[in-house]
Amino acid sequence: MGSVRRTFLALLAAVAVVFAVPTPALAHGTLAMSTPANNATVTAPLGSVELYFTEQVPDNAWFAVTAPNGGRVDNGWEHASPRPLDKPVTEYFMANGKFEPKQYTTGYPARVNVAHFPAAGEYKVDYQSQASDGDSVHGTLTFKYTGPATTAPAGWTPPTGQADPALTGKQGAAPSAAAAVLPPPSSSPPAAALPKGDDSNLLGWLGAGAVAVALAGVVIWRLRVASAGPQIKTAAGRTAAGKAAAGKAAAGRTAAERTAAGRTAAERTAAGRTAAERTAAGRVVPIAVGAVVVALIGGYALGRSTAPEPLPVTPAPPVVAPAALIGPGHRHGGGDGGAASVDASGTTVSAGGYTLQPVRRSQAAGSTVDYAFRIVGADRQPATRFAVVHDKALHLVVVGRGLDGFQHLHPTMSPDGLWTAPLKLPRPGAYRVFADFTVAPTEGADVPLVLGIDHQVPGAAPEPTLPAPRADSEAGPFTVTMEGTPAPGATVPVLFRVARTGAPGPATLERYLGSYGHLVVVREGDLGYVHVHPDADLADGAIKFAVSIPGAARYRAFLEFQVAGQVHRAEFTLDLS
Repeated sequence: MGSVRRTFLALLAAVAVVFAVPTPALAHGTLAMSTPANNATVTAPLGSVELYFTEQVPDNAWFAVTAPNGGRVDNGWEHASPRPLDKPVTEYFMANGKFEPKQYTTGYPARVNVAHFPAAGEYKVDYQSQASDGDSVHGTLTFKYTGPATTAPAGWTPPTGQADPALTGKQGAAPSAAAAVLPPPSSSPPAAALPKGDDSNLLGWLGAGAVAVALAGVVIWRLRVASAGPQIKTAAGRTAAGKAAAGKAAAGRTAAERTAAGRTAAERTAAGRTAAERTAAGRVVPIAVGAVVVALIGGYALGRSTAPEPLPVTPAPPVVAPAALIGPGHRHGGGDGGAASVDASGTTVSAGGYTLQPVRRSQAAGSTVDYAFRIVGADRQPATRFAVVHDKALHLVVVGRGLDGFQHLHPTMSPDGLWTAPLKLPRPGAYRVFADFTVAPTEGADVPLVLGIDHQVPGAAPEPTLPAPRADSEAGPFTVTMEGTPAPGATVPVLFRVARTGAPGPATLERYLGSYGHLVVVREGDLGYVHVHPDADLADGAIKFAVSIPGAARYRAFLEFQVAGQVHRAEFTLDLS
């Protein structure tokens, strides 16, 4: 019995191992990150919450922000510009009957506006969307708010709309190509979910297991008959011999002796039969248990052979995305109430598989040169296809090491990928040149990037001095006033009001490069670059931005706007250290 018990326990362990194998998961159109991050702590009021998906959500997507008191505080939502994800996400797609991995490094944000924060506590963000193949995408994230209570805007009422029923299923959804992705980084991709087999794989496994168990039963029966049969025959033979011997001795024995002898022979026969059966059982039960184990494991293996084979996680080539998914291209503000998820860019000469290669790295003070450069891909060939973003295919920004000497240029490109722009730098010193662009390869997703490289003007350079922070700035004949203060690790609404100096009322602003204003924020020290854009429309005559600052430091903000066909620039110092 000890052998049987041990074998039975082994069977239980084998079953546990078989059924404990995790089922691979399939992700598609998922939420990759958010600002604020899930479970983050927000210390200052936010103008919006941004949810970054691996593909752009449909226009009928539904979002709700719920305050600690249970009331909704969301105030509509809108699409925002794509930006690189903090961590790549790998998703699987069916292609030619197989699940193929694709790595996503671009997030497509839905910006959910928050009307107000009625109280401190936990806020909940619910979302209901749909992937491009019709799969439902839904979930909840939370963040803790510890800032002051704010009042609702005048005339605002809490929304009551619910999610479109079409978002919960595949009705009305047309299959499409995968969402746009950036080329994968050089580092190894993170562990990713594997594709999940469908119900037919489970049924195949159960069926194969049932067949294997049935075969094991037949084997058990055959073993039992084979083991017990010879013993029965032997016992029968012995009984016949006993009868013959008894017959021969009958004449010399009494009837009582004959009866006793017959009883004794019968007992011996029964004892022999019982021992034989025990021997057969002792042999058959362990074999049977082992057969069941083999049947389960074999059936599981058969079932798994019908499931999609897990593929190694390898960086996938970029996927062509419709232009509608790309959006404006430049990264927008979108900070995090806890740790900021939007970092400054432009601190490296290479990113996303592309490198900024200038023809020259210096020039004489006061001279004007044709600053020439190429954007070179991983294949060492110049990129020649760029998306037009804000009316230009590439924006060249130059800033001095002391956060002065700001210039915003628009170079032109020759057919071989060489960009040129006239550049004049009046004073000696070190400068940083930023190329702000979106590559549009023939095969692959559009790639929004900001690359930066140093440029030198020889000579004795004065010690840079950053002006003190002020809420107003003079820009030619205009005075620009900043309302709202950016905060490290948070997305804060900031308004800029432009008025002609000495004249009442706001100035009449015109769109410049597709927007009422452009804002570049550069960090002191490493000259990290943050490019944000305003809301589509003016807010009571002011230019409104959602500004996200990556971390505590001092910054210089450069605001460009246009009045009467002329572009002006206002500059502000932000001491956020």
